[in-house]
Amino acid sequence: MKLVWLRNDLRLADNPALRHACAGDEPVAALFIISPTQWRQHKMAPIRQRFMLAQVDVLGRELAALGIPLHLLRVETFAEAPAALADLCREQGVTQLYANQAIEIDEQRRDHAVSAALAEQAVSCHWLNGCCVLPPGRVLTGSGEMFKVFTPFSRAWLKALDEEGFVIHRAPTARGEPLPWQPLAERDFVDAALGELTADPRWPGGEVEALRRLNIFLEQAVLDYGETRDFPAIAGTSVLSPYLAAGIISPRQCVAALQQRLGYRPQSKAQPGFVWLNELIWREFYRHLLVLIPTLSMNRPFKPETAALPWSWDPDAFAAWCEGRTGYPIVDAAMRCLNTTGWMHNRLRMIVASFLTKDLHIHWRLGEDYFMSRLIDGDLAANNGGWQWAAGTGADAAPYFRIFNPTTQGQRFDPQGEFIRTWVTELADIPAAYVHQPHDWLRLKGRQDYPAPMVDHAVARVRAIEMFRSLEK
Repeated sequence: MKLVWLRNDLRLADNPALRHACAGDEPVAALFIISPTQWRQHKMAPIRQRFMLAQVDVLGRELAALGIPLHLLRVETFAEAPAALADLCREQGVTQLYANQAIEIDEQRRDHAVSAALAEQAVSCHWLNGCCVLPPGRVLTGSGEMFKVFTPFSRAWLKALDEEGFVIHRAPTARGEPLPWQPLAERDFVDAALGELTADPRWPGGEVEALRRLNIFLEQAVLDYGETRDFPAIAGTSVLSPYLAAGIISPRQCVAALQQRLGYRPQSKAQPGFVWLNELIWREFYRHLLVLIPTLSMNRPFKPETAALPWSWDPDAFAAWCEGRTGYPIVDAAMRCLNTTGWMHNRLRMIVASFLTKDLHIHWRLGEDYFMSRLIDGDLAANNGGWQWAAGTGADAAPYFRIFNPTTQGQRFDPQGEFIRTWVTELADIPAAYVHQPHDWLRLKGRQDYPAPMVDHAVARVRAIEMFRSLEK
């Protein structure tokens, strides 16, 4: 018996572990492990847990139709996984385990412990690359080291992809008679706190839905992506991040579909489609970095010297940021959107992260954790990379003196205030001319239903620069 351990790769197509396990005639079973306590410790958002488990339900039914049973185990923490897996392998007569590699340090330690436990009962483990187009360690400098800077990584990644290419693995075919599948909602595996295990209507599950979104984006928006991607009121992005984070679609499928749409693989900014491809390369870069520098998984900064920055931990200021009560409309709209939908536009992620770290001077770790606790697409590598970039502590971070002005960012990327008025209901009736600086207009109307700016951006900017300059002394 071969066993496929599914994690953040909840799909049939282009799943290397599933594809390799299904090679040959031996019986194949699949496994998904539910780890509620560990998920909470990792700040996994309830909306992401529901989305993931709804997809497990979809995948379990699809696997059962192919004659492949999906076993479910519940272990509270990763520490319990080796023994639980060893017991399952013994009960089912498993001789080989297949899984796609994890990149996070806790998950890697768990997998090493699983390999050791299964070796004791002669079960061989096969770890494959299912999370990146090119696996960590494949894209190297001329001296054979992994990259720490994005631009040379991007060039080397494109060159390696041209030389090596990649294969899209087909979904497995039926391996026997269809099997019954009992929906998760009828089982006792899942915490009641998660509520109904149905996909949020804003985020339907399934590979068909992920591919539909990809195809619509490629047909309607990818050619204009470079011009529209920064405007949250415009449907200019793919909105595929939840599906990539859960592994419902693979990055290889995205690159292959882009190439098919264009008839070529773009190589530079001058070519249509490159800007979106570059975002996929950023995703790869952050994942490779997480493998190269395991301390990124441990709340440590990429730039060690920035650990000495005198960050604030002010709970009241942090709460105002979390709840969208900062008095800066674009920041508040973004945070209220996140709290309601579990998703935030990437430009807005940069704006609110800059505001927390450079205007409120609050430690990026608090923002990173809050995002993970709310985002349906919470992904450690991308989330950590983005937060450290914004905070000035990470790879390719902007110079410390480049600090987003939240007012001008709103004026530039939501010029008519459409996004702001959607989410900051107190400003729903404000004229566009005042929406980014509404306080004088509100005073004239005798209204006090929207908070005053909690900081003066110009003063806060100077303080942020002083913080970083102090590291040079």
